[in-house]
Amino acid sequence: MMLLERDLIQSVGFRNVTEGGRVTGFQFRVRMPSYRGMAASLIDGIAVRVGSMVDVGPDVPLWTFGGQTYTLQQLWDSEGVRWPLEDAAVVTVPFDGGLPQGVHEITIELRLRMSYIPVEHQPTIHRVSRAVTLAPENGEGTFRYGVSLYSYMGDYGTVMDLETALASIADVGATGVEILGEGHIPNYPEPSPAWLDTWFGLLEKYSLEPTNYGSWIDTRLHPGRSMTVTEGAEALQRDLRLARRLGFGFVRPKIGVVSSDLVPDPIWTESVERSLDLAHELGIIICPEIHSPTPIKHPVVDDYIGLIERTGTKNFGLLIDTGIFQDRPIPLREGETRETRPAFLDGIGVDPADFKDIAQYVVFVQAKFHDINEQLEDQQIPWLPVLKVLKDSGYTGYLSSEYEGERTPWRATEQVRRQHALIRRITAELP
Repeated sequence: MMLLERDLIQSVGFRNVTEGGRVTGFQFRVRMPSYRGMAASLIDGIAVRVGSMVDVGPDVPLWTFGGQTYTLQQLWDSEGVRWPLEDAAVVTVPFDGGLPQGVHEITIELRLRMSYIPVEHQPTIHRVSRAVTLAPENGEGTFRYGVSLYSYMGDYGTVMDLETALASIADVGATGVEILGEGHIPNYPEPSPAWLDTWFGLLEKYSLEPTNYGSWIDTRLHPGRSMTVTEGAEALQRDLRLARRLGFGFVRPKIGVVSSDLVPDPIWTESVERSLDLAHELGIIICPEIHSPTPIKHPVVDDYIGLIERTGTKNFGLLIDTGIFQDRPIPLREGETRETRPAFLDGIGVDPADFKDIAQYVVFVQAKFHDINEQLEDQQIPWLPVLKVLKDSGYTGYLSSEYEGERTPWRATEQVRRQHALIRRITAELP
């Protein structure tokens, strides 16, 4: 059972409806506003307005409970149909051609007949509005699309569990899921058989594939001394094995750094080289990320490419974090000033054209972003030139959403929906 968002109008589940190859309407999910579930015959309808396009009365929408769809009259005539507190109702609005892609303001008047409230005060009417992004269509094409569970940090474990997160990813038409080993695996590094069964069961249920597994080489693990090459290799190999058990094909090692521009600890080279045979055996590509404030034209990137050229390995590549292309500042948080926070949060503005020089070594792209407004305009990342150079360079792998904006509960779910709508629209329009 997936957890519900606090808003009555849920973001997950907002999509157009196709019947017989024709778009006949749209649907969205609504949470029960009461403190208890109730018989569905107590519903007195739901009026729905979407901007200036749709305005229907309470008797028009259809209701779906337990996979069965009803008219309002059929609900009134029903026996035993219930709206449980823990399940969202699916509301379908007939609307020939459906809604256009983008963010829509949905306004509802939900009417419920409460038997224990005097009749002169009935029905009880819940009036709410919410801006929600229509689930993107045509998920595959030039690129493959995924989401990192890191996007939901803050929500994860508080208002969102594993199934809720995976359902949200599938709902935007994504096919890949990226996790953080020690962030999402209970009893890491030895998950229980029961959790493994749950993991694979949910992947199958939501038609998702594991993509990139995030791991750490904590070079400052022991106070007073640095991690040895052997210890670094052991940490990496532990996660390579666990990633393979979970079905992942990429492992991103977060290697301890020795400078403000993220130069990795010198043990990285030998620790990785000692692990290449195991990575080959397991069918995994090790891919450290190029992350702001490290640009593409930098000795760190040169060293990574040098390892590939020197060894000829196919099991080591580059992961690009699109935060390096950020060209506008992230808004200051409360108490922050430009002088008191890292300068790279204003953006290091790497020229997307630089990607062409390293494209042959790039195996994965984390689509980092911070804020996309209701007009589907990213406030920090210039997606048009970024996506164009990725396509022109022949990259066809995953774009894995990595939301790193405000951690207000449930905001990430809607932001990920906006990003997928935005990047798929831009990609579809590329020559």
